[in-house]
Amino acid sequence: MEHLQSVSKGPFTFFTIETGRFSLDGGAMFGVVPKTLWSKKIQADEYNRIPMAMRCLLVHSSNTGRLYLIDNGCGDKFDEKMEGIYNLTYPFGNLGDSLRHYGFTEDDVTDMVFTHLHFDHCGGSTKLNENSEPELVFKNATHWVSTDHWVTATNPNAREKASFFKENIDPMRKSGQLKMVQRNHIFEEGFTCTFVHGHTKGQLLPTFDVDDFKMVYAADLIPTYAHIPLPWVMGYDMAPVDTLTEKDRLLKEWAEEKRFVFLEHDAHHQIVTVKNDKGRFSVDSFIDLKDL
Repeated sequence: MEHLQSVSKGPFTFFTIETGRFSLDGGAMFGVVPKTLWSKKIQADEYNRIPMAMRCLLVHSSNTGRLYLIDNGCGDKFDEKMEGIYNLTYPFGNLGDSLRHYGFTEDDVTDMVFTHLHFDHCGGSTKLNENSEPELVFKNATHWVSTDHWVTATNPNAREKASFFKENIDPMRKSGQLKMVQRNHIFEEGFTCTFVHGHTKGQLLPTFDVDDFKMVYAADLIPTYAHIPLPWVMGYDMAPVDTLTEKDRLLKEWAEEKRFVFLEHDAHHQIVTVKNDKGRFSVDSFIDLKDL
């Protein structure tokens, strides 16, 4: 399947993971940017929704033997009404299909790394058992969440509360497999993380540096290629001015470093590089994982 690709860099082998596709309101995705502008980049359907990927990243380390999964989509617990609201489909298979394509199963994952716990990033963590009760999917994995974000997810404000589902979070809380990520955390040599707070408090961006190879998993800081210009900030962000500041700082770094930016939600583009023209940021190149 062309959407499932892999590449090896140093001790790491990276695998794209398809967990499903969904749609979100285009106006909410682009905040104050008018539809006359954003619709030139991503077209909306008759309900004003734009197509969204839930593209995750599986990483195997030959140095440690660890198998990291970064985010896991929304899972398969939606009822018919919710599937209709979010236009949930599986054109390229689900999370389990992707893992099996590469010869892995859910039990092989040693580390479940969350950028944050909004439902479209962590819903695949749990499934309903025969008693319709949620239980963990990755039974052998340590579940990593930033300390700041865990506080937010378990005590959300009224505006963000709808993004956190009890059936996704409670089994983690009770499992004994949850660990907190602090600033300057190193998962292993070459795999660290960057923290941003504009979209949600304590969002974690996995960051890889191996010799000359540099890549960041941009999660909801840069959900699609169209969000690279500074003012193109989501209406979903809790602190949009903070997002603006974070984008300015990080995009400058990423452009200078020629860092690859892995896009979780872009329906058509896996990876981009960024160029900086006197503070105006844009896409320099579109790249598939297999071509890195």
